[in-house]
Amino acid sequence: MNNKNIFAFGLGLGTRNSQNEVIEVLYTVFQVNPSAQISQILMSIVPPTLDHSVFFELNDENQKALDSRLAEQNEIELLTAVTRIVRANHPIIICVIKEDSPPLSIPEAFLKLHLLSSCLVRPHQINIEGIFSILRNIAWTNQGPIDLQDLAKQRLTARASGKHLSVDSIDKFPKMTDYIVPPNVRIADSSRVRLGAFLGEGTTVMHEGFVNFNAGTDGPAMIEGRISAGVIIGANSDLGGGCSTMGTLSGGGKEIISVGENCLIGANAGIGIPLGDRCIVEAGLYVTAGTKLTTIDASGKVRDQIKARELAGKDDLLFRRNSITGAVECITSNQSAEVQLNTELHKND
Repeated sequence: MNNKNIFAFGLGLGTRNSQNEVIEVLYTVFQVNPSAQISQILMSIVPPTLDHSVFFELNDENQKALDSRLAEQNEIELLTAVTRIVRANHPIIICVIKEDSPPLSIPEAFLKLHLLSSCLVRPHQINIEGIFSILRNIAWTNQGPIDLQDLAKQRLTARASGKHLSVDSIDKFPKMTDYIVPPNVRIADSSRVRLGAFLGEGTTVMHEGFVNFNAGTDGPAMIEGRISAGVIIGANSDLGGGCSTMGTLSGGGKEIISVGENCLIGANAGIGIPLGDRCIVEAGLYVTAGTKLTTIDASGKVRDQIKARELAGKDDLLFRRNSITGAVECITSNQSAEVQLNTELHKND
């Protein structure tokens, strides 16, 4: 790794299992596209490698080298952060990513998830291809992450010492708020937002809302439904209770599903096509790419019968089901479609 600039780096507290394997990392210092000066400092201490990324544990030797280089280059803020994490008396992992390619290690995968949840990169703007095959199922407990092969022993150890070990979930992804809390957001049930979610300021995720990794919101939004992996919701949009968005991991194919600004997806509704701005999907209606519908213009005149995919990404649409015939209809150029969120509810400061 001899390029002057790197893509990203992170320093954090790692967790190792009984086989001395790193199973997760909480990064406390991380940057994307750091300066050439910081890149050179990091490159001077990383072990030689031909891979696009590398991680290693900070020891006394490379810590002194890192501290010295940071002090020489007057990188005081970063030096202070490194010094603070060293005092934690815990395995300290350094991960340096030379180029944005599919992750090759657990520390690299966790660093990219941190970058997403810190809103330093947007969904689909960082390569996390194959992340499921990199991460492993972990028991996320009140005593931290535990490898499943170590769980029984640690449960007995805790019980023998008079402590209780509670398993909150078994998953590849932890909840975001154990690692990152974005500014000015409200999350009613933190277990329903995975690490790697991207939440813009002013977002409210209600109790039944869910936000997957590599997905999220661009700004003020009310989320009472499901944002599947890969889906991004525009500013000032509202996902009603029980509604869903079809993600690329669960039936949506390779098409990126998105929702524009000032949109409303009604309760128990859903979409399998991207929506433009100022669109409404009425409660209970699921619109997929193959849904056959009748288009109606603003004057009420019936136009065409088409499949919903032909309206993908268009603005000012109202999708509804005819209450008499049951047919799906779409009013185009719908001037009443704009959604206004309650600004008092979305300050979140």
